[in-house]
Order: sequence, then structure tokens, then C-alpha cells
Amino acid sequence: MGTVSEIQSTSSHPTSGKLNWLTASVFALFHIGAVAALFNFTWTRFWVAFAIYWFAISWGIGMGYHRLLTHRGYKSPLWFERFLAICGSLSLEGGPIFWVATHRVHHQKSDQPGDPHSPRDGAWWAHLLWMVTGEAKHSDTKGLAKYAPDLARDPFMVWLNNWHWLPLTTLGLILLAFGGWQMVLWGVFLRVTIGLHATWLVNSATHMWGSQRFEAGDDSRNNWWVALLTFGEGWHNNHHAHPVSARHGLAWYELDVTYLQLKALEKIGVISKVQEATVDGYIPVRKAA
Repeated sequence: MGTVSEIQSTSSHPTSGKLNWLTASVFALFHIGAVAALFNFTWTRFWVAFAIYWFAISWGIGMGYHRLLTHRGYKSPLWFERFLAICGSLSLEGGPIFWVATHRVHHQKSDQPGDPHSPRDGAWWAHLLWMVTGEAKHSDTKGLAKYAPDLARDPFMVWLNNWHWLPLTTLGLILLAFGGWQMVLWGVFLRVTIGLHATWLVNSATHMWGSQRFEAGDDSRNNWWVALLTFGEGWHNNHHAHPVSARHGLAWYELDVTYLQLKALEKIGVISKVQEATVDGYIPVRKAA
């Protein structure tokens, strides 16, 4: 999950690439803003930031970019699919085509040469360095289309991929108008920084620490504290064993908030055909690819 500088590394020493100063500078700026936010705490700013975090990470990344756009783990009307994609762009993890292409390559090459962010190339490489090394590919929509041809056929997804920064900028201006710079520090800078590290932990921590229920052919782990930070994305071994399943927490004690929301949305008729693996590996609706 997350951003990537080279969609598929062919080097055996990925950290040998040059630092991308633009990407590194943006990340540094957001971290500085996150620290500044801590000196401007109010409960109102906290809850606004938390609400946006929920929509950006659980709805945007988990429900949208990951379980729907990448793996098609459930059926969704087009308007809802596009709404989730906009939520995902609020995370500063790139546009939908970029994110989906990167994640599909990760599954194809998981913990093997060509995986964009394997801890086998170093823990910090998997967590952060892969995003600030080499040429940024965020807006290379044409080049990424071969990894996500389904999304490349949707003019809205193409537009959002090219202008992925626009929803976040618009949100920042709204927060500035109603809450001043202090609200921007909380609702944009701190919230985005925490969200980035939470999802980066799926790339790094869940391939290093935790338990393995399934033999998935890679180093993926189930990690409870990453799952808490990401609304269920930390049940990563379950996910790698059954990528089509929109349910990641398979045991009763594996809290998967994103899945629970999907079931509620299915119940009221917004979405349908939610794919669900179980502990013994069965997916009732259709088999995982």
C-alpha cells in the first residue's frame, strides 16, 4: 500500500537510487506541520482530524483503493466507487490508478525481486525509502494503465489520478476558512502524517512481525496493532492468502472495522456481493483469483 517511485524495481539494491528531493521535501513539510499541530490541541480539532482520518483511511484506502478498486472484493455502484476514490486521495498516497497499479505489482511479486516495498530489501526501504527514491510516478497515468486497465477506461479515475492532490487541497482550504491554520495543521498535516505511517506499516511491519495462519508464499503476517491503526488492514496474512476477500479479519477476535462497515452498507443496499473468506479458507460467493 502507499506511494512508489519505481513501480517495479529491477535492481538487487533498491536503495542505490537517487533521492527524490521533491517527494522527500513534501514528506518533511508534513512531518513538521504534524509536530506543530501538537502545540495547538483542542478537542474540536482532534475529533475533526479523527473523522477525516476515518474517511481517508477506512473508507478511502481500505474500502476504496484496496478492497474495491484493487481486488474487486464487492460490487458497488459507480457513484459510490468514485466517492471512495476521492476519499482515498485525501490520504496523500497518490491517485487511484497509481495506488492500484503499485499494489497489484506487490501481490504479483510479494517479497520477491520486483516487489516495490519488501522488507527483504530493508525495513526502512519497505516503510519509507521506496517512496523517496528514484523518479516519482504519481501522474504517469499512461504508463501505469497496463497494471490497472480497468480503471484507465474510466475518465473520472484518469482525471483523479492526474489531479489527485486537488481534493486534499480543497479540504485544506475549507478547514482554513472554518477553523484557521490550527485546524489545517490537525485536519491535514497531522492527520495525513499519521495515516501515511499507519498504511506504511502494512508494507513493513506486517511483513516482519505477527502470526501466519496461512502459507501464502511470502512473509505476510497478521498484526493486531497495525489492524487497529488501519481499521483492519493489518490482518495481512489473511489478505495475502485470500486477496479477493473483502473480509480481512477472519477469526472472531480479529477486529476488521472496514469489513463491518461493508456489511452494513450491503445490508442497506448500497453495495452487494461482498466476498468473504473464512478461517478454513472458503469464500462463499466466488473463489479468490
